[in-house]
Amino acid sequence: MEAKTDFLIFFVNGEKVIEKEPDPTCTLLHYLRSKLHLTGSKNVCGEGGCGACTVMISKYDDENNSILHYSVNACLTPVCSVHGLAVTTTEGIGSLRTRLHPVQEQIAKHHGSQCGFCTPGMVMSMYALLRNNTQPSMIEIEKYLEGNLCRCTGYRPILEGYRTFSKESCAMGDNCCKNQTENKLKDEKKENYSPPYDPTQEPIFPPDLKANYSAYNNKSLLFENNGVRWYRPVTLTELIELKHQYPHSKIIIGNTEVGIETRYKKMKYHVLIHTCNIRELNNITYTDDGIKIGSSVTLSQVEVVLQQAIHNSSDEICRVFKAVVEMLKWFAGKQIRNAACIGGNIMTASPISDLNPIFQACTAVLEVVSKGNSMRKMTLDGNFFQGYRQTIIQPTEVLLSLTIPYTNKNEYFEGYKQAIRKDDDIAIVNAGMRVVFEPESDVIKELHLSYGGMAPTTVMAKNTMQKLVGRKWENNLVPAACQYLEEDLPLDPGAPGGIVEYRKTLTTSFFFKFYLTVTQQLYNKGITQENTIPRSHLSAIETRELGPSKGSQVYELVGAAQKDDNPIGRPVVHSSAYQHATGEAVFVDDMLTLKGELFVSPVYSSRPHATLINVDTSAALQIPGVKGYICYKDVPGSNHIDISDEQLFAVEEVTCVGCLIGAVVATSAPIAREASRSIKIDYKDLPAILTIEDAIENNSYLSKSPVYHSGDVNKGFEECEQVLEGEVYMGAQEHFYLETQSSIAVPKERDEMDLFSAGQFPGGIQESVAKTLDIPFNKVKCVVKRLGGGFGGKEVQSIPTALMAAVAAKKYNLPMRCCLERDDDIVMTGTRHPITAKYKVGFSSEGRISSLDLNIYANCGNAPDVSYAIMGAILIKCDNAYKIPNFRVTGHLCKTNIRSNTAMRAAGSIQAMFIIETVLQHVIDQLGVEPTKVRELNFYKVGDRTHVNQIIKDCNIQSCWEECLNHSDYYNRKTQVHQFNRDNRWRKRGISIVPLKYGISFEVIQLNQAGALVNIYTDGSVLISHGGVEMGQGLHIKMIQVASASLGISSDRIHISESSTNIVPNAPPSAASVSSDLNGMAIKIACETLSKRLEPYKNEKGSSWNDWVKKAYEDRVSLSATGFYKAPDLGPDPATNSENKFMYYTYGAGCSEVEVDCLTGDHTVIRTDIVFDVGTSLNPAIDIGQIEGAFMMGYGLYMLENFKISPNGKVLTQGPGNYKIPAISNIPKQFNVSLLKGKPNDRAVYSSKAIGEPPLLLSVSVFLATKSAIMAARHETGRRGYFRLDSPATPDKIRMQCQDEFTKQFPVAEEGTYTPWFIKL
Repeated sequence: MEAKTDFLIFFVNGEKVIEKEPDPTCTLLHYLRSKLHLTGSKNVCGEGGCGACTVMISKYDDENNSILHYSVNACLTPVCSVHGLAVTTTEGIGSLRTRLHPVQEQIAKHHGSQCGFCTPGMVMSMYALLRNNTQPSMIEIEKYLEGNLCRCTGYRPILEGYRTFSKESCAMGDNCCKNQTENKLKDEKKENYSPPYDPTQEPIFPPDLKANYSAYNNKSLLFENNGVRWYRPVTLTELIELKHQYPHSKIIIGNTEVGIETRYKKMKYHVLIHTCNIRELNNITYTDDGIKIGSSVTLSQVEVVLQQAIHNSSDEICRVFKAVVEMLKWFAGKQIRNAACIGGNIMTASPISDLNPIFQACTAVLEVVSKGNSMRKMTLDGNFFQGYRQTIIQPTEVLLSLTIPYTNKNEYFEGYKQAIRKDDDIAIVNAGMRVVFEPESDVIKELHLSYGGMAPTTVMAKNTMQKLVGRKWENNLVPAACQYLEEDLPLDPGAPGGIVEYRKTLTTSFFFKFYLTVTQQLYNKGITQENTIPRSHLSAIETRELGPSKGSQVYELVGAAQKDDNPIGRPVVHSSAYQHATGEAVFVDDMLTLKGELFVSPVYSSRPHATLINVDTSAALQIPGVKGYICYKDVPGSNHIDISDEQLFAVEEVTCVGCLIGAVVATSAPIAREASRSIKIDYKDLPAILTIEDAIENNSYLSKSPVYHSGDVNKGFEECEQVLEGEVYMGAQEHFYLETQSSIAVPKERDEMDLFSAGQFPGGIQESVAKTLDIPFNKVKCVVKRLGGGFGGKEVQSIPTALMAAVAAKKYNLPMRCCLERDDDIVMTGTRHPITAKYKVGFSSEGRISSLDLNIYANCGNAPDVSYAIMGAILIKCDNAYKIPNFRVTGHLCKTNIRSNTAMRAAGSIQAMFIIETVLQHVIDQLGVEPTKVRELNFYKVGDRTHVNQIIKDCNIQSCWEECLNHSDYYNRKTQVHQFNRDNRWRKRGISIVPLKYGISFEVIQLNQAGALVNIYTDGSVLISHGGVEMGQGLHIKMIQVASASLGISSDRIHISESSTNIVPNAPPSAASVSSDLNGMAIKIACETLSKRLEPYKNEKGSSWNDWVKKAYEDRVSLSATGFYKAPDLGPDPATNSENKFMYYTYGAGCSEVEVDCLTGDHTVIRTDIVFDVGTSLNPAIDIGQIEGAFMMGYGLYMLENFKISPNGKVLTQGPGNYKIPAISNIPKQFNVSLLKGKPNDRAVYSSKAIGEPPLLLSVSVFLATKSAIMAARHETGRRGYFRLDSPATPDKIRMQCQDEFTKQFPVAEEGTYTPWFIKL
């Protein structure tokens, strides 16, 4: 094929882009960010799994004379694929410099943006939906946003903001009754209301693309760069010729598979063929046999076509169509379905493809063609898949189409899928099932059972199919089928993917569901005269549509006497929310490149413990654009990071996978990454300790075991009525902040070094860089503008990234940018500490706990990091809200060969909560009594001493508890849960309510301090600098509110620019939920100093703030003041013979109801009610957002997020494709949050309380409710009483604990008889 043009031409935000040297390996995201400097679209995962890079593509449809709009993931979209198309980013729809688009405005005004890194992607997904549907339903909005992840907000405020555009939006607008209740402030009503969306105000489609459609779309293209050719043929003949010439070329449409293969699997394809413009591959034809769909038709188009067919046809002929449409609901996110094509799904031949089992079971017909051969047809049957990702289609053949057949009245079809997360997740096991009966009978004529996830290919259960033909469709069919399926679908205990017993159980559970569904349909049609299914068993196949999520947020109104310009207690919008929405908020990797700037990519160990024999950099240094390599030899100062007590670069030995060895320096990030992957490292392996069990066996600990105790534990056991012993485990949790670890280092004169970092601890970065470069602290400046999420993961472990950039900048005397890719970030950084707790508890017959002995083992990893502090938090917080007179708790810090684990939101506290609530639940299960009574019986009261000898002074446990019981209607709903469980065999519900007591402070006393600088300028504006870091928690807006109230001026006069070590020195990390308390008091002190200085000028009648400032300046009065605050009364209190570990306590209660599918392990959170004590809220919208976001992060820890490491130390969960954080569908269907009223806190700024971390702990209510539902399922088979359930309670654990005839068939293999796919850390 001859090249027709050397230019790539497309439009971005209405501007024409002409690229003369297009690179086939370059993604649209990289082009937008690096070439066009449009940084609103974020680089988060590189695999289309988070939606932060979402943009809208628009193209002209010449056949229908219309414009098509659809969202895509820019990180997967090749820039070469957008020739002749229009791209819209968030910068193109609105700006603070021009006007905000309503989509941007509403997400900001409804507090739907916290860290803001996901916000542009959310905006563009919603924008694309509105361009196609000007008034969608809330269900449609939720479905459209399924491909977008948020780690901060908990999603509720995002949906609330976008409710404005929905059919459910109140027609009363500003006069909506919801605006009359106390959950909305009077002065916020008007601000939060927007007129309906007006599509006539949207930018026009570029006329050039329409007028010159033929020139853009009907001419063949060839782009060549970086050793890769990109062909875009426009005729089938051209395509066939190319495939003949390049048999191993890759045909791509959406690049959703090839993009991941080339990026993460190191696969290289030298010829890519883009087939989007070949009409034969885009045709959709109705035939006598079914619907024939061209191989290039996208999955979204398939969904629309099949929906139309279902709507226009009888049920009998559309059963396969329905199965495909149902499966597509859970197939990736909307952006992927908009790009991925049906042919790619088949040719990829993934063993866990969601659609291939359906196509195989329905015997779909494929058409293929090659040069010199006529078109041939083949059936996608049991012989189609020849091996892992191999089919019978030859390399030179082109897949033309797929025909999805009609069904007949004697034919029944269903599709099934089980994943960790319901939406946008890869399958664990999936299936397509089809049965054909003899006419008007229940005798099986044909049976087709196809499974994914059970072999290296999609596989058919051929033996089962054959043996069941001729049998009647009756009850005894199920046990026979189960036996045959076990024989058909064997899996080795150590098979890839693991959880083998669960996967086997799913094969039979799916068949049972299929049997019930078909049996019911046969009965409804009168084929069988007797309904053999008990009513309670129908729960296995009934799907309850719970509708869109909803909720309420209740807080106390400010008093009538409070001045209008005093913002304390008002729901003021996050200070950067609008910049987040428009893409104008600048994060580290959004900063413009500096002259001469180079890029740094890390080189790290692939072995958990080994001696370094040789590091060969020769191949990397030969790659064009590579400037050099750095390692420990290039460190001018100390190669030891004091804060985390570990080496920066390995010298002779590596102690974990991800251990930093060196880094490549290059002219671009892709080149640096490629070069870092080409470095060859020789190792000599050493014995590795990976798990807590390994550490115990090898006596591998960081230090001696710390102990806290009170009372006489041994005597307590002797005197109590009952004693229980048990053990429980909580797994790791990846932070999954959306912005990865990022830093820019800029060398200055006289050895100065400026750092622009995404870190929670600028002072720690400053100190570490100074020691590494061997320069004084005062020559290092660390600036932090904002973080795209931190959650503790950027407290200490942001330091190595900054040091790599700094060492490289020092060596080459040039600016350096080091921004980790997602997979590197996950491998190189630690997680929340996994723990094992062993307990012995003594208690009375009524449930009063008298004695408790805990031994807690934490997997700390290869270096101390902050493990001592985290174990300390576990030990001093493991009492939660319960007074236990005799208490001993011992911590064991296990040293292992995994990456050192680190701080994570509620570090130590959530492990402590899990342990004590497990103990309480064990007692409750043993006694068989009402859980609330046992918990209430053990509550702390005012005057009690904790096990660490702190006196409880202000105790709001009972207030939160009673209010939560009342708001949740707990007792009535529990009765309803019991009735539901009696009526339903295969679905069960559980409900649980838990209290919370949470101590606030840094455990290290010296960290409980803060400084601030407040400057008043002569125009009356105020600039605040403080030591805290804005990472989405709303710290800056709260600090502005504090300053506004303290100075008595409106908040719009006050600005916070950034956090910088050269302005406020020696600041502690922004962590432990104390940043508002400490920095707020420091700012208040500084403002009060300034107010006192201005006092003499305030008496003049008619004068204003500007007048006072001007006169003070003229009198040479300083308009700048520092404030310093240290938390008082921490440490020993000789007067009361007690010790104050905490500044104060905050309290809460949470109630959750969960429904479980006992056959699959799926769960749904029906409702959550939270009551939380925040004192007098500084900003109720921010505080409620923190509660919701923290709760959902905790929910992920307890129910979804399974961090997996292989037996050789390799991290298996390196991105959103296989590590699942909560998505929008996981939020409680009803989510109610209420702030406790009338409980001011006199120990913090303006009577407020900390909020960032404590609510996370209440998510244990979901875990315990799930456990209650499982217990109800176990009762069905006679299993009663306590059972162990570890965290996370992923579907496999839920399903296998339900225990029934299906699980009994597949006993767990004995440990030691096989090598597991992943290990329990």
